[in-house]
Amino acid sequence: MTKADIIEAVYEQIGFSKKEAAEVVELVFETMKDTLEEGEKIKISGFGNFVVREKRARVGRNPQTGNKIMITERRVLTFKPSQVLKDSLNEGRGEA
Repeated sequence: MTKADIIEAVYEQIGFSKKEAAEVVELVFETMKDTLEEGEKIKISGFGNFVVREKRARVGRNPQTGNKIMITERRVLTFKPSQVLKDSLNEGRGEA
């Protein structure tokens, strides 16, 4: 699914004009991006959590040459789905 698909779904299900639907979707994504840039967690009930984690600098290896390289510290985004989302994804499947 693309951003255009989300805009189309909002347009069809809510009844906004396509321009209004695009503005709403853009605003939601911009708000999420700004929140994550500030290092805050986003919790969407029934969907999951988006969390920014700090990763320290570490030594890694170039897989082609085997040479050691320094991997710089950075921030990474992780997503942990809620149990409700996990359950809906596995609905109708037999338990192992």
